[in-house]
Order: sequence, then C-alpha cells, then structure tokens
Amino acid sequence: MLNILFLLQKNRTNQKGTCPIRCRLTYLKTRKEFSTGLFIKPIHWQNSKQRAHPLNEENNFINTQLSLIKNNINQAFLFLQLQQVDFTVEAIHKQYIGEEQQEDKGLMQAFTYHNNRIKKLVGIETSINTWERYDNTHNHIKAFLWFKYQRKDMLLKDLKYNFIQEFEYYLQTERQFKPTTIFKTIQRFRRVIRVAVSLDYLIKDPFMLYKAKKPRKEIVYLTPEELSKLESHDFSQSRLEKIRDLFILCCYTGLAFNEMSVLEQKHIITNFDGNKWIKMTRQKTSKELSIPLLPKALQLLEKISSTYPQKTNKLLPKISNQKFNSYLKEIAFIVGIDKVLTHHIARKTFATTILLFNDVPMEIVSELLGHSKISMTQEHYGKIVQSKLSEHITKLAERLL
Repeated sequence: MLNILFLLQKNRTNQKGTCPIRCRLTYLKTRKEFSTGLFIKPIHWQNSKQRAHPLNEENNFINTQLSLIKNNINQAFLFLQLQQVDFTVEAIHKQYIGEEQQEDKGLMQAFTYHNNRIKKLVGIETSINTWERYDNTHNHIKAFLWFKYQRKDMLLKDLKYNFIQEFEYYLQTERQFKPTTIFKTIQRFRRVIRVAVSLDYLIKDPFMLYKAKKPRKEIVYLTPEELSKLESHDFSQSRLEKIRDLFILCCYTGLAFNEMSVLEQKHIITNFDGNKWIKMTRQKTSKELSIPLLPKALQLLEKISSTYPQKTNKLLPKISNQKFNSYLKEIAFIVGIDKVLTHHIARKTFATTILLFNDVPMEIVSELLGHSKISMTQEHYGKIVQSKLSEHITKLAERLL
C-alpha cells in the first residue's frame, strides 16, 4: 500500500513567512521525501485535510498543484504494478519524475536468458537433453515460487541463502526427488545464478555459503559371472531374446540408449588397424565416439541385423527406453540376476567388467565412453580402479615373497 503525505518544512521558513511543502512517500515501510516546489504560510495549512485554507486564488493554486502531484504519483505506482515485478519506493519516485529506471532483473528473466542461449547451442556444443534439463529446472523454480510465496517471479537482488535451502527442502518433501536428482537440479540452478552474477544482474552470489550435498552413488554393473549367465540363457520369447541381445551388444560397446537407437551402417567403419569400429557423435556431449567392435559385439550385430532386418537405415530394432527397461526387469527375474536392470547398466558393465577389469587404462575408458572430461570417469569409476590396484599389489606381494 502506497501512502502519500504532504508536510511543511517549517525550519526553512523564509522572510516572506512561507515554508516549503514536501511530499513523503511510504511504501513497504520505506520512506522517500522530495520537494514539491510549492511554498505556503504555516497558518494556511490544514494538515488533517492535506490542503491550503482559506480558499483564495493563491491557496486554490497550491491545492490544484498538490492534487496533480498526487495523481501523477498514483499513475507512476499503477504503472509499476502492471509490470508484475517487485519495486521500491525509490522506483516510484523515479517513475514519477520521469527518470529512467535501472531495471532490477527477475529470476525468471535470468533463466530465460540462460536457457535461450543453451537452446541456440543445441547441435553446436550441447544437446537437446541438456536444454530440456535446464528447462525442467526452470519449471521447478516456477512451481516452488508459487508454492512457497504465491508469486510468479522474484527479483534476483532479493535472493538469499535461505531461498536455496527452502528450494532444496521443497524438492525433497513436496516433489520427493531422489538425492541425485536434487543435486543435479540445484547444480543447474547454481549455474544460472553464476551467469546472472557475471552479467551484473546481482552483486552477491546467494550460493556463496551453500555446500552441495553430493550423493554417493554406487556403480551398478554386471559381474563377469552375471554377464555370462545372461548371455547363455535360452529365452522362449523372441521379444526378450531381442532385448537381451541389444543389452549385451551395449555391454560390449558402451553405447548409450540414444546412440544405440540411431546406429546406422554408415557408423560402422574399417579403421587404420583393419578392424571394424563404431564412429559417431555422442548426443549428450557432442563428442566423437570411436569404439572398436570386439568379436562378441560383431557377432551380435550380425545376428540382430539378420534376425530383425529394418526397413530404415537403422541397424537395430526401434523400442522406447521405458519399454526396454521394463523388459529388462522381466529378463533379470527369469535369469536370476538380483539387480534392477536398466539400459544404462550395460554402459557401466562395458566400463567395468569389459574394460577396467581387463586392465584397460582409465584414459582409454574415458575416450571409449565419450565422457567430456576424464575427471567424470575417475569420479564414477575411481573405486573400481582402487579395487583393481589392490588386486595387482596383492599379486605383486605374492611374487616378492
């Protein structure tokens, strides 16, 4: 609620016996005073009625001017309200005197700026999945703002550390997200805020005191015994055999679901060593993949392409990720593998059972997986390497006895 009050500055009474009339604006418990440029004799001022009295030519002029000032202030206030952003009493005064507003950026504006830039980079240095994840984070923030504050936006300058804490709590309780999903969502939110800081949209980073609670996620993969068990099982249903073969193919190539879905004959090339390789671009990181086709992978490719010939250029049968994972759960139950199988476990199996367990260096594993940074590979598979290192040290100790 805006309060407009006219008051006399009696300590500035001049030789004519008149003093300045000032205007005081009060909004959100903050005041702003300025001069109206009008003068009056204190005896002619009725403070309770906020007008000059008695009515005469001079006092009528003062009352008319005060009325105009009040109307113009109310118009400025209404204009700012229609902008649907938060504003201060200082902004009301600036709007009233016609001074250009230094626009305070909103959180939604920062997200829109960041996400639009990401979208334009799709296919250049990022993927559509990356943009979709940032767009989802944008939507989570929108939902949280309305849930917690019943508002559609918030000024960046009003963001405090508590906002991050409450948003994290909202994701945990209201959305019931898993720790990894919460961590990634907060991470993307943090990225947008850092961009806003770099653009001087806000001075202080509210994440300055925030410590991310990075979840420790255990790597789930098939052991050599489980992989062999899955390979040798004879399925009575062709649909399950087809999914098993596709899954095993990815265990020996490390192909993610997106790459498996778009694999074509043009991606199979004869490399400098005379062997068959898969060469394609990974959608998630836009990084070039170069994967040597191991004998078992070649056998499976030949089996799948001959058993399930495709009408398109694609080498492998088309299926949704959701249905693929649903069939995998059925397969795990039949074979007797006590793990929740998903397509991504094939990729983990390739990195561990096929590569690291066979002493392939971490640098090569990172390249074959198409990770953008080796640190990502080390972060995910560091424990596996430590386990392998321990095994080598034990063997060395036995030889040195």
